[in-house]
Amino acid sequence: MSGKLTIQRKFHVTIRRDGRKHLENGQAKARPVGRVPRIARLLALAHRCRDLIRDGVIINQSELAHYGQISTTRMTQIMWLDNLAPDIQEEILDLPRTVKGRDAILEKQVRPIAKKHDWTDQRKMWAELRDGRPSGRDET
Repeated sequence: MSGKLTIQRKFHVTIRRDGRKHLENGQAKARPVGRVPRIARLLALAHRCRDLIRDGVIINQSELAHYGQISTTRMTQIMWLDNLAPDIQEEILDLPRTVKGRDAILEKQVRPIAKKHDWTDQRKMWAELRDGRPSGRDET
């Protein structure tokens, strides 16, 4: 007997947020291709901001705007996304990743939909936008 011991094990190296390297068991997961559409990220931000206000961590949208270093108008535009019908929100969060070029659906296209209070109207407008049909409104 030679006294040698050989262990074979699969591992991969991950880099943590602080920049340190860390060994993980198994094979590394494939990274998703492309990027999450901006509208989906903004909707997730609107949900997070709503929760911060609801939980009393932040007083109101004005305070959120201050901490986010954006105008209160821009904060309001982002928060409008939280007014979308739940099924529209789900579709936005499930949009495919953008591999190259512009996102298929832009936030400025969704704003008029989010301003509507009636979910039935929202769903009609969303279907027109999603399916690429003209909305019948002037975009001037």
